[in-house]
Amino acid sequence: MSAEVVLGGLITGLAVGSIYALIALGFALLYKSTKILNLAHGELVLAGGYLAIALTNALPFPIAVLLTLLAAALLGFVVERAIMRPLFGQPLLSVIIVTLAMGYIVRGLMVGIWGGDTRQFPPVLPGGVVQIVGVPLQRVGVYSAVTAVVLLAVFWLFFRFSLIGISMRAAANEQLTASTLGVSLRRVFAYAWAFAAIAAAVGGILLGLWLGVNFALGFVGLKALAAVILGGLDSIPGAIIGGFAIGVIETVIGGYIDANVIYGFKDITAFVIILLVLMIRPYGLFGTEHIERL
Repeated sequence: MSAEVVLGGLITGLAVGSIYALIALGFALLYKSTKILNLAHGELVLAGGYLAIALTNALPFPIAVLLTLLAAALLGFVVERAIMRPLFGQPLLSVIIVTLAMGYIVRGLMVGIWGGDTRQFPPVLPGGVVQIVGVPLQRVGVYSAVTAVVLLAVFWLFFRFSLIGISMRAAANEQLTASTLGVSLRRVFAYAWAFAAIAAAVGGILLGLWLGVNFALGFVGLKALAAVILGGLDSIPGAIIGGFAIGVIETVIGGYIDANVIYGFKDITAFVIILLVLMIRPYGLFGTEHIERL
């Protein structure tokens, strides 16, 4: 593998990984706040992409994006209130199965409304290719990556300094203590679902602008899961680092094996990482290790 190929894969991987990191942030935030592993997260990415394209065909792009994010937040609130809240206190496996079923329902609705063809955004951003340290990259990909990095910083500042963010971090660290101090856990859970849905929708929009939207985009949620498992399920910084790492590993190593050894390996690289991490370090790179004594 030449240095040029490695450098090109590194640049592209970091660009894609920034979007993975944003989606993984929503995944990790929801798990850390509610202890729910949302297997419908990929379908929320898919829904955000399709809805943004549909609205962009009828409205100016900024308004379409704003309405998409508002719809995502509303969907998160509705899911938490109508589906998740009645399951509070039920076995964890039951809750996870419900999210899996919800994902299939959303995917089925996407098929019924928009069909299975790949859809592209109208030309809302300048096209062409730019050179980054000698590596050609689509201009829209650069815009998407920069937007993802900026939003990661915005989310971090929000959770760090806003009242809602502080409440969510308190509940994530110790729910019982936070509740006794006056933090409304139900409100925190609702906010967690809303922010996770917004992060997923933004990821769907950014990837859709770059690559188009089709049903393969739903699997990005599972790649975000790989990023969260790599970084640690209960570590938000770990999820962000994991997202960048998955993007780079998938592009550099997965792309090389795909081109020279086994065709299609790039698409399963994230899942191979899930298996390896769970076998070697089940709590991820930055996750909290829990030791049970019998």
